[in-house]
Amino acid sequence: MSFFSNFSSDHCPGTITGNPLSGLCEKVCIQAEKIFDAGIIQSRLENYSVALTDPVPANPTYPLTFVSARSTSSVGTVTGLTVERQADGGCARVQATVTIPIEVVYVDANGVDGVAQSTITLTEDVLMYVPPASVIPFTVTSAVSCVSPEGVFDAATGAFSISACVTCILKVSMQVELLVPSYGYCAIPPAQEYTQEVCSGFFELPLYPQGRACSKQ
Repeated sequence: MSFFSNFSSDHCPGTITGNPLSGLCEKVCIQAEKIFDAGIIQSRLENYSVALTDPVPANPTYPLTFVSARSTSSVGTVTGLTVERQADGGCARVQATVTIPIEVVYVDANGVDGVAQSTITLTEDVLMYVPPASVIPFTVTSAVSCVSPEGVFDAATGAFSISACVTCILKVSMQVELLVPSYGYCAIPPAQEYTQEVCSGFFELPLYPQGRACSKQ
């Protein structure tokens, strides 16, 4: 069993049935990341040059033929952050550089498959809500995803010129202690071990094929 297996217990997460106040027993202080604001930016890059590093296997034979590229992490690196509060006191102009690590797959001139590392750098300039000044500072982080289906090798620079679809989510967050209502500690059901029955499926087959019998004319 597991939470996903719909383990029936009042102390397991799931759909609330009946009075939601029934069973509440305490107020709990939990440490969590509070998201004050978040926004998604999606863009398509054309003819974006990516330089290759750390090729595997090493020393590929040029020229290279592009196969694909995609991000290797869902977390982007935020640098060059500038936060300029607006007159209304709530929103701010947030400027940042977001670097996305990617892996490029290619085939070299000898037909050997290879991979190399690279990055895509985005310059973001957006309006976001930022909380008022406090002892605990807020942070700006990014969740990213990138995929590139096409690219061309540039022999002059040794880089690929690619087209890429990029998603970047900027978040203004802070580690806080929140007071929340609680039903008490969660009951963890035992996990159900995976077993593969050799004859499963075969024994369920009908003895004869299912279908319409020929009708007489």
